[in-house]
Formats: sequence, C-alpha cells, structure tokens
Amino acid sequence: MAKCVRWCGFGLAVVQAWACAATNPGSRVLFHWPSRVDPNAASVTAGTWAPWSPRAELSPRFTIEPRAGRAGGAALRISTRDGSDFGAWRTQVEGVTGGRTYRFSAWYRARNVMYPRRSVIARLEWLDEKGQPARPPDYALDVGCAGSWTQVQYLAPTPTNARRVDLQLALGFASKATVWWDDIQLVEEPAPPDRVVRALTVFHRPRNTRSAAESVEQFCRLVEPFATSRVDLVCLPEGITVVGTGKSYAEVSEPVPGPTTERLSALARKLGAYVVAGLYERAGKVVYNTAVLIDRRGQLVGAYRKTHLPREEWERGITPGDRYPVFETDFGKLGILICWDLQFPEAARALGLQGAEVICLPIWGGSEVLARARTIENCLFLVSATYDMRSFIVDPAGRVLAEATAQQPVATAELHLDRPIYQPWLGDMKTRTWKERRPDIPLPNR
Repeated sequence: MAKCVRWCGFGLAVVQAWACAATNPGSRVLFHWPSRVDPNAASVTAGTWAPWSPRAELSPRFTIEPRAGRAGGAALRISTRDGSDFGAWRTQVEGVTGGRTYRFSAWYRARNVMYPRRSVIARLEWLDEKGQPARPPDYALDVGCAGSWTQVQYLAPTPTNARRVDLQLALGFASKATVWWDDIQLVEEPAPPDRVVRALTVFHRPRNTRSAAESVEQFCRLVEPFATSRVDLVCLPEGITVVGTGKSYAEVSEPVPGPTTERLSALARKLGAYVVAGLYERAGKVVYNTAVLIDRRGQLVGAYRKTHLPREEWERGITPGDRYPVFETDFGKLGILICWDLQFPEAARALGLQGAEVICLPIWGGSEVLARARTIENCLFLVSATYDMRSFIVDPAGRVLAEATAQQPVATAELHLDRPIYQPWLGDMKTRTWKERRPDIPLPNR
C-alpha cells in the first residue's frame, strides 16, 4: 500500500499510511462520508449526521460546506463563539459485529485552535442491541498530517455485545474556533498482529575494577548468553563506565561515539537487540551523564543527556542536557530517562507527549513508587536497570512484569504494545488520558 502522508502525530502504534481502507485484504467498509459527491454541486446534505450539544445555549454553529473538504468536496463544519461552546456532529453506524476489529479514521482542519488534542474530539461509543453503551467511549488520536489536514485514528476490537456505534466529531474549549471534518471512515479489518517486545534488564554492580572497559565488559558478558534467546531491547544501568572503578566522572568520560559505544555495538549485533546504557560523555570541556541507544545492527541511533542533575553531580562538574528525544525503532517509539529524572513528572510527560511507548531508565537508585507512577501517568512501559533499587520491568498499569535480583541477575518480560489499557468505568486510558489533559492552563514558572 502506498505511503501518502508524512506521519507527525502521537504514534500509539507503528502506523503505516493507507490511502483507502478498502484496499486492505479482508477489510470491509461499514461507513464512509462523504460518499462520492460532485464537488460542483450547489449543496450537499449531511446525510445521517445530526448536530448535538449538551445544552442549547452552549451549541456551536453547524454547517455543511460543499467545497471545503480535502479534495474539494464537502466537509462538516463546527464553529464556536467562545470557550464554553461545545458540540458534535453525530451519526450511528449499524452492522457492527462484536469482538471484531474496526479502524475508525477521519481528517480535520482547524482554525484558531490552540490545543487541538483537547479541543478537537473524535469519539466512538459502542452500543449493544438495546442501544445501551457496551463500554466507555473510545477516543481517536492524531496519527498523521498532510498539509493543513490532520488524521485521527482508533483501531481496536469491539466489545463482544456491540451491534452499532455512535460516531461523534466535536469541537469545544476554544473561542472563535472552527473545525472542518472530512473523509470519515469505519472499516472492519483483520486483527493486526500484536507487537510484542521482549525486554531484558540486569541487576549487577561491578566492584574493584581497574578501568571503565573492565566494568563495561562485565555487563556485556552477563548479557551475551542471551544471544540464543529472542531479545529486542536490553537496558543496562546508569554510569556503567564509572561503577566499580573508583574514578571520577571526568576521568572516565569519553566521546560518543567512542570505545564504550563500540563495545556496546558488538553486544547489540551479537544479541540482535537494541541496547541502552549509561556512560559519561565528553564534548570538549563539557561532561554529560548520557545514555546511548544502539540498534540491532550495532549502529548508534542517538543519545540522551540527563536533564535533572542532583547537586552531587553538578558539584562534580557534570552539565545537564536540555532536550527529550524520542527514538524510532523497528518495534515502536522509545524514550530514555536517567536516574534523578524520575523524581520529576515533566521528563516522563515530555516523552509521553511525543508518543513514547517504552521508557528505558538507567538509574543508580531511586523511588520504585515513582517509577510505577510514571508508567501509569503516561500509559507506557518502563524498563529500569539499577544498582541500589529494583531492576524491574513495569507495564502501563504499574504492574511489575519481571525483576532482576542478586540471585537472578538477568530478567526478561514481554511487552504487548498494542493492548488497550482499560480501566473499569473509564475506558482505554491510552487515549482518554491525552484527550482530557489541560495544557491550556499555565503552570507557575518558579
């Protein structure tokens, strides 16, 4: 299938562009609006779409614009007067079969909307044969854009008792704003293969080593026996070049790429896995506490420089980093934090906002409660490797999937990246969390 957009959105999955869902083998289009319409027609009807607002006094203005769509066809338009206006175009689609997988997709163009993820809302409410909700509503999130248009999608199996779906395309919480909706589809598709990532963590602390290279070698030899296993991601601790050596940060600092990344590259090639590890990077006179990411072929993908430094580090000449990169891998989006970053919610939130699905946390020691909280807050997995706390792998519900210990210094767990994170009465938190967040309220700058 041809790639037709440049992907720029949230990235809940490794999404491939699709020009038309009907071209996917085994797919069945249940709904497509607008259907083929003459763009020169004087007017276009909304069909089964109807305006809705919780109260008449809050209702925005609803219109159909015949030539406002992506390809010059019709578009559903909503315009607000002030930030209290809220309303949606709604329609119900029949013929849903419970337990099967459906992909909802729509495109929107917004004007005067400061926070689209909060204000522009595409929601699906699955209904049973009596018209009652089969589960809490699902939210579609932005996955890509083409020109001034943004695409939202939601892909998931339906509740087993679902028989129809109420589609809701809304605008709210924005003053004098307008959104145009176009190319709205609901397609039954074969269930996609589950993206499963096998992650590995270690609990090991070298002692009385003579050099950075010797400490690094201990970690590599600990992990190398897993070359015969299917491992996708390895997380080693913070500062593997200094632990056990008795040397200072500056004494073990080195360029990136450099000798440690070269050894880690050999490890990654042998395992056929991505490797994350902490070291001390020198760039001229500056020394950073850095974690590097090596891909399966042994190539340096990138590095993260620790942004939150405790006084014990900046008093010893470490300089903080100033950005939160998220890395594309062949299994999904990966972010990295280091140790003291865990203490502050902003760092993990910055990665979550960019679509990170897994965070690797090389850490010396810290709060296990905060590690689990960060996964819950941002609906992602976390793989930590440490010396003074638990080296564990945590799922988006805060559950510990695996732990490496002194008795079992290597542990692995499977991360199912595509599974929804349902909470009773609340729904899929992977999408709901980001729709209801309030980025519009300024935080004190102190």
